[in-house]
Amino acid sequence: MEGFLFQASIYLAAAVIAVPIAARLGLGSVLGYLAAGILIGPVLGLVGAETKDLQHFAEFGVVMMLFLIGLELEPRALWDMRHKLLGLGGLQVVLSTLALMGIAMAYDQSWGVALAIGLALSLSSTAIVLQTLTEKGLMQTAGGRSVFSVLLAQDIAVIPMLAFLPLIAVTLPDAIVTSDGSITVDPEVDAAHGAGHGSSQVDAAFNFIDSLPAWGVTLVTIGAIAGIIITGVFFTRPVFRYIHSAKLREMYTALALLIVVGISFLMILVGLSPALGAFLAGVVLASSEFRHELETDLEPFKGLLLGLFFITVGAGINFTLLASDFVIILGMALLVILVKGAILFVLGHMFKLRGRDKWLFALGLAQAGEFGFVLVSFSVTTNVMPDDVAETLLLVIALTMLITPLLFILYDFISKRSADAHIRPPDDEIDEEGPVIIAGVGRFGQVVNRLIQASGFETVVLDHNPNTIAVMRRFGFKAFLGDPTRADVLRKAGLADARVLVVALDNRQSARALVKYARAQRPDLHIVARAYDRADVYHLYQAGADDIVREMFDSSLRAGRFALEKLGLSEYEAAEAQRLFYHHDRKSVRELAPLWRQDMEPSKNAEYVARAKELEKDLETAFLNRVAEEEEKRA
Repeated sequence: MEGFLFQASIYLAAAVIAVPIAARLGLGSVLGYLAAGILIGPVLGLVGAETKDLQHFAEFGVVMMLFLIGLELEPRALWDMRHKLLGLGGLQVVLSTLALMGIAMAYDQSWGVALAIGLALSLSSTAIVLQTLTEKGLMQTAGGRSVFSVLLAQDIAVIPMLAFLPLIAVTLPDAIVTSDGSITVDPEVDAAHGAGHGSSQVDAAFNFIDSLPAWGVTLVTIGAIAGIIITGVFFTRPVFRYIHSAKLREMYTALALLIVVGISFLMILVGLSPALGAFLAGVVLASSEFRHELETDLEPFKGLLLGLFFITVGAGINFTLLASDFVIILGMALLVILVKGAILFVLGHMFKLRGRDKWLFALGLAQAGEFGFVLVSFSVTTNVMPDDVAETLLLVIALTMLITPLLFILYDFISKRSADAHIRPPDDEIDEEGPVIIAGVGRFGQVVNRLIQASGFETVVLDHNPNTIAVMRRFGFKAFLGDPTRADVLRKAGLADARVLVVALDNRQSARALVKYARAQRPDLHIVARAYDRADVYHLYQAGADDIVREMFDSSLRAGRFALEKLGLSEYEAAEAQRLFYHHDRKSVRELAPLWRQDMEPSKNAEYVARAKELEKDLETAFLNRVAEEEEKRA
């Protein structure tokens, strides 16, 4: 117990010290975690053999991350990505595998070993790349979405890779082909592969799966996937309601963890990727009303486990082997980055990525990734790859991951100096709909957005300013770059089904045009609009807005209330005066709106001026009556 607590303290202290320093230097949290791992591992030797076992546990952070990503993607959005998944992602995996396989064969590796090397190195780091894209607010850019599509395609590709690798074992001397055509491997290797299931029940389950014929395994796999979908669609709501009846907050967290852990175990049991299973479950639950509960409960676990994973990668670097062949191993890591980067750059150009987006796509995915560790270890287990080759390859993968934050720094450098740095980027692909659309997210709109989201409702935030969108994303809010006055942008944001439209645009003409268009399209839509002054209120009223808020009105009322308190009124009296003025002013605006004429100054509109004077006298009378009532109460 003492040893465990000591090791936990070391890992946590390293993260707490190194990550804030890296973030302050603008290097990102990932590089901070990797540096922390190097410091406590190879440099100071504070952690040792348990690092590899801990890494398997920490990889669960990748599973949680994909589950949370799936929660943000509805099945329709996933279907819309099919061309990038199959085209862009599929081509990247195939071309990278073939290119790296060819290089390995040029260095005297057999075709089977070279193919295993190519497959392992073709996969990029989902954990590092998505974490960095999120931190830098790049997920919703064209380049960021293309990167995500390729990462998702790679995660899916892991499944056929794991199924295919044992077939290559026949090319190695330790593999044995039995009389019935099946493939076996060295008994010691097979024993190592079978060890560690954890219990006789689990061993029995694995043995049962392994004993099935090919068609039986396929049926079990399809059944597992169908079970996840059916459970997500029909059974999660009753379970959440049952948990809600307990009125214990920790039960929500327990249920969220149960969903992810249970799905991961089921996927491993049938030979599938737990990360892919978790992603599928997230997609199924994306339209659930409990989506926000799941995100809130799992986010802290995901962050800590991902950080732990990055630390173990840094701590697991074999500096002894690296020092013995530093130039060769570093050269191999750089070669992998160059080859993958060149292929990605060409593919980005083919799929019409331009400027900074193309550089983000090429540099962001040029490394090898955590699934490479899985494939290399599996290749050794199934006798596909010799131990010495695997050890070197693991070091190359770790080095490419360590270099990745530097590639993003290079991207920032190129981005600031690129020809399109000062050109407005293309609009985002809007893949979400919600009950509330917020058009414009400046000083006014962001407060409205925070209040609505904090109350548990989803919003679709639109703004035409890329700098504003970038700031929103840095603070963790999802927003889409697009002109809210365009019909196609509003349609993609879900205008047809939205319940509320909040118009918070700075440009008064644009705001009026948006209100008028939305009212014409949706007579039943409730429109809340921001107004610059009283004249703007009348314009928006005529355009069809339901609730109109003058941007300085409420803050002016609060300032007046504070002044009244300093003049001797009690807090209650000042609040009552504020309330009375507020309701009277709203009544005045409603009564004056039909009298207001757009082609005439209000001061020259005799009917408008006369009614305004009457309403002002009504206000004075109301205040006098209130004072009289207060004096009667005191008496």
